[in-house]
Amino acid sequence: MTEQTVGARRHQYALGFIFITVLLDAMALGMVTPVLPRLVTELLVGFRVKPEMIARLPGGAVSLAAVIYGLFHTVFALMQFFFSPAIGAMSDRFGRRPLILMSNVGLGLNYLLMAWAPTLQWLFIGRLLSGITGASLGSASAYITDVTTPEKRTRAFGMLGAAFGLGFILGPAIGGSLGELHLRLPFYIAAAFSLVNATYGFFVLPESLPKAMRRGFQWKRANPIGALDLFRRHPELVGLAAVAFLSNLAQVSLPTTVVLYVMHRYHWATGQIGLTLGTCGVAVAIVQILVLPRFVRAFGNRTAMVVGLFFGVSGLLVAGLAMTGPQMWMAIPVLALWGLSGPAVQVLMTHHVQAFEQGQLQGANASLTGISELIGPGIFSLTFAWFVRPGQPMTASGAPFILGAVLLLIAGVWGWLATRRNGEVQPAGAAD
Repeated sequence: MTEQTVGARRHQYALGFIFITVLLDAMALGMVTPVLPRLVTELLVGFRVKPEMIARLPGGAVSLAAVIYGLFHTVFALMQFFFSPAIGAMSDRFGRRPLILMSNVGLGLNYLLMAWAPTLQWLFIGRLLSGITGASLGSASAYITDVTTPEKRTRAFGMLGAAFGLGFILGPAIGGSLGELHLRLPFYIAAAFSLVNATYGFFVLPESLPKAMRRGFQWKRANPIGALDLFRRHPELVGLAAVAFLSNLAQVSLPTTVVLYVMHRYHWATGQIGLTLGTCGVAVAIVQILVLPRFVRAFGNRTAMVVGLFFGVSGLLVAGLAMTGPQMWMAIPVLALWGLSGPAVQVLMTHHVQAFEQGQLQGANASLTGISELIGPGIFSLTFAWFVRPGQPMTASGAPFILGAVLLLIAGVWGWLATRRNGEVQPAGAAD
């Protein structure tokens, strides 16, 4: 076996590990989602809330659990927002491998902590730590940028998105079934996934960033504001960053309100909702794996970005205006084609920075995603609540999706104008 063949095989194993890491991280997060609200409800006594106080609430313990669960979600997003830039900057300084492996180990130990948590305070600490240790998607994305050529990068990012989506499909299904056996079992299985994957990665994952291409660590680049300073130094990134932010913000409308929407408007049962969400995940995976690379090869990343956003606008409008359940299903393939835009925007952004800035770029992108996940649930849930209040027409219950479509329309126009001058730019340093 030649040295070139051995190197190619190691490269293949490394990429496989990155995809598995993202898949298992998403699965682990998804596995605990169905059981976390129930566990929060059980542990309310550990929060020292008097039973008579719970009884006075309109929904009793369920109402208080919903408030606390919302706080858990906010804390998770805050940790992602604050720590993603630091992890990205550290990966530019120390390499991608140690940060990715440490994240796997940290997630595993954290899920063990949550499985053991005897009180709500300990569970809260575990959720906080999971937000920190789970902020490694930027390092994984930077690793992909390091080891792929510009021509293959879009496909690689598409596979990464497919792995993430597939994990969120499988995770809740597995977690819900395991939670029926024992409420804390999903946490133990999630911990096992992360720790076994870290062990596997220790043997197969080579470093992707040579020491000669690393840069010194500075705290001014490792905080959210400092990470966003990258956009000041690279003003050509601002338009693309705005597109990514608006697209992520519009996307929050789906997980925030779609379940409430279909229950309210179409009176769907849990089984119908689960089938629909599963079908969405399969459609997204098909687009990311099969459609995206062929489309980009034929038309380029810029066109993929704009066309994907157009499909997003169309899909959200169909979802928001659908009068019947079957009409709602028609939105699924259209929304799946929205997935053409995300990897294309990401690849276009990587072309504007040097190798030693890729970690900071991914950290800055993660911060923008964190901001959208912090403000999005409030925006879209309040919009839904406003338009379904007594006296409002039933059709207005789709208002969150209409709002998302407007945001995507702005993003599409902005993205087209932002890339009009440069078009398909060459990667930074490509001419050297």
